[in-house]
Amino acid sequence: MTAAPHQPMALRELVDKYRQLAGGYGRPLVLAGFGFSPQETERIFSLFDEDYHISRFFHFSLQPAGEKRAERTYRINGFPQSHVALDAEIESIL
Repeated sequence: MTAAPHQPMALRELVDKYRQLAGGYGRPLVLAGFGFSPQETERIFSLFDEDYHISRFFHFSLQPAGEKRAERTYRINGFPQSHVALDAEIESIL
């Protein structure tokens, strides 16, 4: 089940999608890879980033060059970001 634009996405759903796309935990994944609109990407990740119990497992980065070059930059709580990596320990709160 995919969240409607006005409903928050479930953390479990986002984590499952990340693992599928990244191939496992700890691997930087381009934010555009999730397939959300730019506005939805910024909204979803900003909401999770605002929650300390969740955000400590999220590692955002801005990777402007290299083999994992981002085509798009997003503003996550006001900061430019292109990638996210999730820690496996996020399982402890799912």
